[in-house]
Amino acid sequence: MTAMGREFELKYRADSGMIAAIRAAFGDFSEIRMETVYYDTLDAALSRRRWMLRRRYENGISVCTLKTPLPDGSRGEWETPCDDIGLAAKELCKLGAPEDLLPLTASGLAEACSARFTRLAKQIVLERCTVELALDEGTLMGGGKTLPFAEVEVELKPGEEAAATAFAEALAQEFNLTPEPKSKAQRAMALLH
Repeated sequence: MTAMGREFELKYRADSGMIAAIRAAFGDFSEIRMETVYYDTLDAALSRRRWMLRRRYENGISVCTLKTPLPDGSRGEWETPCDDIGLAAKELCKLGAPEDLLPLTASGLAEACSARFTRLAKQIVLERCTVELALDEGTLMGGGKTLPFAEVEVELKPGEEAAATAFAEALAQEFNLTPEPKSKAQRAMALLH
């Protein structure tokens, strides 16, 4: 089980050519096949709070995650290995997720939307931080619609946010990447409307 972490990441829109160029520039990556289902309550209480609850299969291993917005623009993140999203809500609260999660989800959860993609991931040790560079390509699905996507993520592991930001901005400039302000969940949810 994973306790609460504070997630700081920068996302950029990309295309297959940009992904291939970055992969060539940085060498070997680990490949992870991801299948994600995003959940909400029947009255959309989680979406209204900008909370994201998901179950993701990462190369066949099920991990459930809750992300919540923090005042500084980063996100609180809790995750636990679990196959059942209802049981996972209880486990996430034990790890420190907001206790409101239990009453909000007590009347049940529904699959809202989903994503299927391949992630190429690599840890990069910089002078003042370590980041994970992730190259994602796949499809977002919601409301019977699909949207192909490609994106680059730079996620801070240990170290300084400023160093991770400087690395991400240099990467974006070198490979002509455009900032992506919306998460995969937000873009998949938008397909519902």
